[in-house]
Amino acid sequence: MVTRPQRDTRIILFRLATVVVFVILIARLAMLQFFTNENYQEQAIFNRTRVVKTEGIRGVIYDRDGRILAANKARYDVVIIPAELPDDPDYQRSQELRYQVYNDLIALITDGLQRYPPVSPTAAPAANPDFIFGSNINPAPTLLSADEMDVQVTQREAGSAFKPIVVAENLPRSVAWLVDEGRFRLPGVNIQLYAERSYSAGYVMSHILGYMGPIPEQTINSYVDQGYSREAWVGWSGLEFSAEKTLHGQSGSKVIEVDVNGREKRVIGKETAAQPGHNLILTIDLELQQTMFEALIEGVNPLRSHSAVAVALDPRNGHVLAMASLPAYDNNIFANGITGQEYLQVANAPGKPLINHAISSIYPPGSSFKMIPAAGGLQEKVITARTLLNAPGIIYLPNRNFPDNLDLAQPFVCWIYKLGGKHGDINVRQAIAESCDIFFYKLGGGWPPGEFEGLGVETLAYYAQQFGLGAPTGIDLPGESAGLVPDPKWKRLAKGERWVTGDTYNMSIGQGDVLATPLQIALMTSAIANDGLVFQPQLVAAVTDAESHLLQKNEPKLIREIPVDPQHLATVREGMWMAVNWEYGTATNAALPDVEVAGKTGTAEFFDPEIPRDGRGNLPSHAWFTSFAPYQDPEIVVTVFVYNGGEGSAVAIPIAQRILRSYFDIKARDAAAGSRPVLDQLSGDGS
Repeated sequence: MVTRPQRDTRIILFRLATVVVFVILIARLAMLQFFTNENYQEQAIFNRTRVVKTEGIRGVIYDRDGRILAANKARYDVVIIPAELPDDPDYQRSQELRYQVYNDLIALITDGLQRYPPVSPTAAPAANPDFIFGSNINPAPTLLSADEMDVQVTQREAGSAFKPIVVAENLPRSVAWLVDEGRFRLPGVNIQLYAERSYSAGYVMSHILGYMGPIPEQTINSYVDQGYSREAWVGWSGLEFSAEKTLHGQSGSKVIEVDVNGREKRVIGKETAAQPGHNLILTIDLELQQTMFEALIEGVNPLRSHSAVAVALDPRNGHVLAMASLPAYDNNIFANGITGQEYLQVANAPGKPLINHAISSIYPPGSSFKMIPAAGGLQEKVITARTLLNAPGIIYLPNRNFPDNLDLAQPFVCWIYKLGGKHGDINVRQAIAESCDIFFYKLGGGWPPGEFEGLGVETLAYYAQQFGLGAPTGIDLPGESAGLVPDPKWKRLAKGERWVTGDTYNMSIGQGDVLATPLQIALMTSAIANDGLVFQPQLVAAVTDAESHLLQKNEPKLIREIPVDPQHLATVREGMWMAVNWEYGTATNAALPDVEVAGKTGTAEFFDPEIPRDGRGNLPSHAWFTSFAPYQDPEIVVTVFVYNGGEGSAVAIPIAQRILRSYFDIKARDAAAGSRPVLDQLSGDGS
């Protein structure tokens, strides 16, 4: 009977094992019930609920007359949610069910596109395509293949299986409706509606409005902290960037319960409504802006000049009435995303289309600078309005080491000397009107040495800075350049050389190292026109909410008053009037029959290794013209710059004259019709 104890041992061991198993099961049940039940409840809730976030609609941008410049249009995409696709324990069967969904979806979209074809992409209506880049206003729909869909689904299942995958983009609304109607047999398929930015004026306003794109990776955390979703788009340039906080809407959210097919059954809890962004009303007149662009495109030779700029300001308040930069781009190409290759193709095109040359590029201002030494010389009593300086056509600046050796003296010539002429005895008004270089050489740097001292570089630099050169104007756009007002300290640090009188001569006629943006030259002209008031240029005149209630009206911002007496500024204005209206003026072709125009031409030499000197050995030159009108009561300043344009009188003036003509024609038409800009109808009390 030796086996009985063995049986008893086995029974005891079996019973112990059973008890241990039950203890483990009870412990596990207790853990699930009392310690981790909340986690599993959350998972259960997550499987049947979704948090749906709604982006607030971005604000609309209007011109001063209420014309829409930037708005939002619907974009329809088809998405697949991997977690809601058909599933089966048998992998092969699961794949068959999924591919059936993929193929049925592709067939439905393809058939829909045949029945409701999308509008073909439209080209920019430019008179000269050499200056317009990236025209593709209506991008074609895209649709992934079944294999491409499955690759993305497989990748997503390894992470966020409930996150949608975009499989078709930019579908016409009718096609999107067909897909929505067929969703009952397409588990996991859904329609996503996006508000896509639309720019009605396209390239005409591209540098002012800018464009949008996905949040840059390096700044995504900063935007998320402000309440943005990681998938949100933000402004990348122009007003879309600088006014991002104003335009961006506040996101809303709701928790919904879904059925097994992912369809919404009900909303759980309280829904947070999305809040639309605020709207901008600009100082820009779109009609004048369009005319400005046409004038630039038709007036600039693309074989000679790769870029050009025009700016129109209201000197009474700093409002930017129009601002155009060539070459331009159609900002609608960014509304639906753009590949890196497409971006580089536009960014690296001749003339750099993505750069707003009106505020970001700096050039020697040439003779358009001469009003500054004229005003400074009068204020400092270096000259009076009656002072005559002799302008023989050429003067020789003695070598400081060998002052008696005329063979070593440096010649400085006037533009008229190259034509075999001279200006003779001339006062400051005539010097401005005839753009006499010799007069301003002497006024700025003095001549003869020891007899007439001139302003000197320090004083000349001071007045240049007072007129707005050498510092950003503060316009409400990103990427503005400061320009350069050189002085002895700058030259010593930048070039390791000392300042010489010849540098002052060159600076006095806007050459040498002095550099300015076209906007700075317009601001300088504005200060001359309005008796020395320097206003900050403004593009955003007012902000309204989604119901058009006024939230903010931007008043004119006076930066400073130029320390020049009114009678001296009046003398400078008289010289500009003579330039246009006197028979010997350099800008007589800028005159209008019914409006008195005052202006100043500029022909600024520059060096470019890719542009050779002309047959007489002269450097290439930029064309400038800056002006204001009416002469007695100025209300518009127009500045035109053409890169490598040659003579300002021949190239820049016709463009400016057309812009001025358009402005006064628009004004007369509106006055006859009794209409007022929306901007003028806004009150400051929120009404």
